[in-house]
Amino acid sequence: MHIRDIFKQNPTTFSFEFFPPKTHEAAELLYQSIKKLEPLKPAFVSVTYGAGGSTREMTHEVVLRLKTTTTLDPVAHLTAVCHSEQDICGILQRYAKAGISNILALAGDLPHDMPCYDRSQDAFRYATDLVNYIHQFNDQKLHPDHRGFGIGVAGFPEGHPDTPNRVTDMTHLKQKVDAGADYICTQMFFDNRDFYDFCQRCELIDINVPIVAGIMPILSAASMKRIPQMALGMRYPAKLLRKLLKYQDDDQNIRKIGIDWATQQCHDLLDNHVRGIHFYTLNRAMATVEIYRRLGAADSSELAELSE
Repeated sequence: MHIRDIFKQNPTTFSFEFFPPKTHEAAELLYQSIKKLEPLKPAFVSVTYGAGGSTREMTHEVVLRLKTTTTLDPVAHLTAVCHSEQDICGILQRYAKAGISNILALAGDLPHDMPCYDRSQDAFRYATDLVNYIHQFNDQKLHPDHRGFGIGVAGFPEGHPDTPNRVTDMTHLKQKVDAGADYICTQMFFDNRDFYDFCQRCELIDINVPIVAGIMPILSAASMKRIPQMALGMRYPAKLLRKLLKYQDDDQNIRKIGIDWATQQCHDLLDNHVRGIHFYTLNRAMATVEIYRRLGAADSSELAELSE
């Protein structure tokens, strides 16, 4: 379903994010998690993308498997990094033929094994360029939906790590939306005040598309340390950090704190009529299932009632 229709039908959307597995064992874990999460009836799910060939083929495989073997509606991540125009066109043709409705367009990060890669080789340097190109592709009417692909872009409530100037950062976001993005999905954050401030700043510069809040529960001491590396520029509020440091070597308590905090974030977001919540699942199901349970919902339709 086109993302515009998804938002039209759902005053509040709930969605999940997966990443492509690198091993057979990881693949089995992912598909087991998907089976457990499918009954929660998310509005859509997204699949991240590795550039430079690292996981790109696996991304396509997961997206197509979700499309053909589940009731879930996949949004495929697509990055500009390490790609020629021919590469991007081929990927879009493949997704259009398969009936994939939506793309999340990202500039992308360099693969860890290619730190010296020259971005001047890429056809598209910024996410705005990629959004523009997807619209050009849509104009060719190669997609079963006459509107072509729905397009999402990323937003950074605490600021993009590559753009310290926050005014410039918001200008870049405005350019992505004006190029034709249908919605914004934010990076994870742990202080809802940052998200609300971000939404207000979007209003000030006439960004009016739906903004979906990214939530990731902290599930272990290892993830507590890894998350800030995954999301550069993200910070832990002092209140949360104090709790985490108290039990920094105790995974059981870290997990409890992480799920408690994420649940409180979701409760507050629903009270403030958020347009959507996007759960970064790390390919695991139980934390998201537990958050739904703690919020008193068996699936996304019941969760949506909490924000009415």
